[in-house]
Amino acid sequence: MIKKTLCFSNRAYLSLKLKQLVINNVNPETGCEQVLTRPIEDIGVLIIESPQVTITSALMSSLLDANVAVIFCDAKHMPSGLLLPLDGNTLQSERFGDQIVASLPLKKQLWQQTISAKIRNQAAVLKRANGTEVGNMLKWSTQVRSGDPDNLEGRAAAYYWRNLFETIPGFVRRQEGDDPNSLLNYGYAILRAVIARSLVGSGLLPTLGIHHSNKYNAYCLADDIMEPYRPYVDQLVVDMIKNKYLSPELTKASKKILLSIPSLDVRLKGLNRPLMVAVSMTTASLAKCYGGESRKLVYPEIPLE
Repeated sequence: MIKKTLCFSNRAYLSLKLKQLVINNVNPETGCEQVLTRPIEDIGVLIIESPQVTITSALMSSLLDANVAVIFCDAKHMPSGLLLPLDGNTLQSERFGDQIVASLPLKKQLWQQTISAKIRNQAAVLKRANGTEVGNMLKWSTQVRSGDPDNLEGRAAAYYWRNLFETIPGFVRRQEGDDPNSLLNYGYAILRAVIARSLVGSGLLPTLGIHHSNKYNAYCLADDIMEPYRPYVDQLVVDMIKNKYLSPELTKASKKILLSIPSLDVRLKGLNRPLMVAVSMTTASLAKCYGGESRKLVYPEIPLE
């Protein structure tokens, strides 16, 4: 089943009844109060964007029991916090142990696979978006060595961002940069929550990364695993600006489209699957790598057209 992403941008009272999320709010069209319900089991990500949203502790506990990623936003309506369950898998203790003692050579090999997949997907997005020559990127994707000591990730990123948004001259990818950076940031935040949720479901610790190791980052592993998935967000943002003629700024219309990220079609193992399902296959493959059952991470691939 494809889990839903719910976002609350206006005043609402969220509670729990009979394993259902109960939403008390005001209908924006009629101005009348309304009560809606959603099954907890159908929810994958829940975003609290407005400070006027009240959520009960009983509901929060039920959401965490169902491994729902709960995102809280700041005053600028940008995701600022992520809440995940402490216990997401019956083999969690064993898998934590495997993850903690993972050897450096294994981590370097996993990072090599991750960066190779990321560059390959970036090349496909760039080719689709503008018809840009990507032979160099495809070559780099095959030349990534264990641990990426040559920083081919950085070389590919420089070429990629310089050419991706051809209608926005001088675009620079930065967290606090000019739009459409806000669209990318919002999309990546949703993607990060999906990845972190799946890592917990696979019994892994999102904090302990294979490459990212910032002591202030609670989701280093999520940031590692999301790298080959980032191009799907980039492709969506390019399409919003180029084909749907939306503003590069973060608006209600663009947020609505970005909330579809968990259900985007991705190709993995020769079949199209919702992104959220593909992510669960990736994190499951990572758990097998840590456990010594495999040496291969499963990542989706964007086809070149």
